[in-house]
Amino acid sequence: MTRTVSISLDQFYRPQPGGIATYVRGLVGGLNALGDDALALIGIAPKGSPTQDVSELAVRWVTTWAPVEVLTRVWSRWPLGVPAQSDVVHATSVAGPFAGGTKRAVHSVALHDLLWRDEPSASTPRGIKFHERRLQMLKRRDDVRIVTTAPGLAQRLMSEGFAKERVHESRLGVGDETRSDAPDQVRAFLSEHGVVGPFTLYAGTREPRKNLGRLRDAHAAALASNVELGPLVFVGPQGWGSEEGGDAVVLGLVARSMLQGLYRDASVVAYVPRAEGWGLPPVEALHEGARVVASTTTPSVATNDEVVLVDPLDVDAITAGLIRALSLGTDEVARQRRSATVSSLTWKNVALDHLAAWA
Repeated sequence: MTRTVSISLDQFYRPQPGGIATYVRGLVGGLNALGDDALALIGIAPKGSPTQDVSELAVRWVTTWAPVEVLTRVWSRWPLGVPAQSDVVHATSVAGPFAGGTKRAVHSVALHDLLWRDEPSASTPRGIKFHERRLQMLKRRDDVRIVTTAPGLAQRLMSEGFAKERVHESRLGVGDETRSDAPDQVRAFLSEHGVVGPFTLYAGTREPRKNLGRLRDAHAAALASNVELGPLVFVGPQGWGSEEGGDAVVLGLVARSMLQGLYRDASVVAYVPRAEGWGLPPVEALHEGARVVASTTTPSVATNDEVVLVDPLDVDAITAGLIRALSLGTDEVARQRRSATVSSLTWKNVALDHLAAWA
């Protein structure tokens, strides 16, 4: 008997799709990778054009008549566009939808963080109000299951009164379906942007929460006596708020295969946000065997012994972390050891976590 799972795709229509878009891609890919013919996936999309390439997203699309701004407002009350045959309706963010489908449909929502509380400066007053209102609505809606994707978030919700049986924890994953670009391709690409030799990599959005000013200062201090760090290279889109690249080399968005090659070939990958919901880039870097410096506020690697952890508010600590990372091994054994620490973080396992939540 076929089970129809409908998943919201609205994140691909927002100005900064961010990490949630990566989660949606991974979840869809993981569900498809299970090879379960009894699962039928449907994506619920707003009217309009996506802000990211979604050509490889393997779901059957259902497009509503409403743009993303309208859906965000009405999905809390009305399951606009949700296919009537849906056995599972999964909201990939607190935007929704939270209803619709068959009479016995399971309704769930992915909750990725409480950053509007933990780092209010990362959002607008309107955004903070929206997220807090949706969280309180979900607290009242005991018919909606909560899938958390950040370590410790489930415990925080239960401490606020969410029933334990409603809260389900899920891992996040690292995609390895794309072959990394070869070292000579990476060198040629960097050379086009004036980078020759070693380099230090930051991957992610450029926004104040990511603490890039302190990272630039720390890198400059470390580079003065450790030339093998090379220039600081930023990869990723402009995020919310104003954050310039300074003296870093800003590459913007790059192809997935190139990103993986950059992770692999960087002297150090540095990721030191002030606050973070999970933190995919350092996990992706570890998957490629890279040496990683990350802030203690990055849940995805906060207990990983292969990561150099630093206080994100202390420039001297970040400087020391970059230098310490250079002392870590670069041989194949060391690289494989780092990669092994994230081996269970696959999108197929993420899909299995969600299926358990929907059971």
